[in-house]
Amino acid sequence: MLRTTQARIGLACLTMVALLGLCAPLISAITGQDPVRFDSAAIDAATGGVPIGPMGGVSSTHWLGVEPGTGRDLLALIAYGTRTSVLIATGATVLAAGIGVLVGLSIGYFGGWVETVLGRVVDFMFGFPSLLFLIAIQLVVPDSFSRPLLIMASLAFFGWASTARLVAGQAKVLAARDYVTAARSTGATHRAVLTRELLPNLVGTIVVIVALQFPGFVGTGAGLSFLGIGVGPQTPELGRLIGNSITWTYTGADPWYLLFPGAALFLLVLGSTLVGDALRDAFDVRTEQDAQ
Repeated sequence: MLRTTQARIGLACLTMVALLGLCAPLISAITGQDPVRFDSAAIDAATGGVPIGPMGGVSSTHWLGVEPGTGRDLLALIAYGTRTSVLIATGATVLAAGIGVLVGLSIGYFGGWVETVLGRVVDFMFGFPSLLFLIAIQLVVPDSFSRPLLIMASLAFFGWASTARLVAGQAKVLAARDYVTAARSTGATHRAVLTRELLPNLVGTIVVIVALQFPGFVGTGAGLSFLGIGVGPQTPELGRLIGNSITWTYTGADPWYLLFPGAALFLLVLGSTLVGDALRDAFDVRTEQDAQ
C-alpha cells in the first residue's frame, strides 16, 4: 500500500490530524491555553467580539487566534474538537462494522430462512430515510443523554447495512468452498466454521469497508454538529466550530475562524479517504496485476 503516492499523502494527512487530537492535553499544556478559558483581552467588545490582531487574533499566546465573541483559544478548540470528531467516527465505524459483519456472516453462511429474514431487514435499512431520523433522534432524546454517545450509536445503527450486504456476498462465495465443506464434514460447529474458516478470509474485505466508512462518519457527525443538533455547545467539535463561524465569515469580521477548523476537517476526511482507497487497491488482486 505504501508504494502508492496517494497512500503516503493520506497517511501523512491522517497522522497529522490524529496526532493533533491525541496530543490535545499536551498542546494545551505547552501553549498554556484550554478550550474553556475565556480571554476577554483578546477580543474587541466594541465591535461585538471581533478578535484583536491579524489573522483572527494570532499571537504568541494564541497560535491560531481566538474564537470571536468568547476569546477562547482556537488551537485548543480545534485540537479537542478533532479528538471528539475522531472518537465519534471511530466508535460508529467499529459498531457498524461489528453489526454488519455479524449479520452478513449469518446471511452468507446459513442461507435459507435466515437469509430471507435478515436480507429483508438489510433491504429495509437501505430504503430507510436515515438522515431525517438521525436529525429527529438528536432532537427528541433528552439533553441528559451523552450527545457524543448518541451520535455514535445513531450513525452505527443506520450505517451497518452496507457492510452486511458486502460481507454477505463474500461469505456466500466462501461458504461453498471445499475447505468449508471439509470443516463441516469433520463435525466442526457453526461457530468454529465462522470464526476459523470464514472470518479470517474476510479480513481484507472488512478492513477496506472500515477504512472507507470512517470518513463518511466523520462528515456526517460534523454535519449534525454543524446544524446545531450534534454535540452540546460546551463540547469542542469541528462541525460545530465550522457552523459557529458562518456568521463571522459571511460578514467578513473573522474569516480565519472558518479556515482553521475547516482545514482540520478537510485533512481528516481527505487522509482517511485516500488511505481507504489505497487499502482497497492493495487488497484487490486485479489492481495489483494491472499495476504489474
